[in-house]
Amino acid sequence: MGFKVVTPPHFPKPRGYVNGLVAPSEGGGRTLHISGQIAWDKDAHIVSPDFATQFLQALDNVIAVVREAGGGATQIVKLLVFVTDLDAYRAATPAIGEGWRARMGKYYPAMSLVKVAGLLEPGAMVEIEGVAVLPPQA
Repeated sequence: MGFKVVTPPHFPKPRGYVNGLVAPSEGGGRTLHISGQIAWDKDAHIVSPDFATQFLQALDNVIAVVREAGGGATQIVKLLVFVTDLDAYRAATPAIGEGWRARMGKYYPAMSLVKVAGLLEPGAMVEIEGVAVLPPQA
């Protein structure tokens, strides 16, 4: 079926998963499935212990996968957000909202937010996975 693996060049090499996988759709469109992204930088270090900073870096990493696949932020159709601390999320919503608008404008995909006991990477407080619908390749 011709799946295409997507990894932005500045991302650390994934181990045991891919950052994104594009599946061709009927009619020439493409669906991109984005693995859970956390707030790490190109060296696989968590960028900050601050919740809002982690949320926005994880979102930036999701957007980077979409861009690497040939799309843009407004082609994201679904996000699933995992957080380890709902109180920290609630306290950070003004900063998250401001950062969201800087990245996504007034665009909001379908979203779910789930509290989890923990995430795989030590220090990670947020993980975001998603789905994007991309245009046909030129």
